Amino acid sequence: MVVKVLERHGFVLIAQRGSHQKWRSCVISKECRQVIVPFHQGHDLPTGTMKSIIEGSGLPPTDFS
Repeated sequence: MVVKVLERHGFVLIAQRGSHQKWRSCVISKECRQVIVPFHQGHDLPTGTMKSIIEGSGLPPTDFS
């Protein structure tokens, strides 16, 4: 779900190392934003990790609900 929201807002996957994916977007604002998303299929993200992804992306929290 997190990845689909990021893709919808112009983020692109630029790298993956192990189970962590690096997503970047320069579309949302004049500055580029980058977030690291842990990719553990079948597991929910911890609340703190989700909060960090939301803050790092610069997107409103409502887009992720």
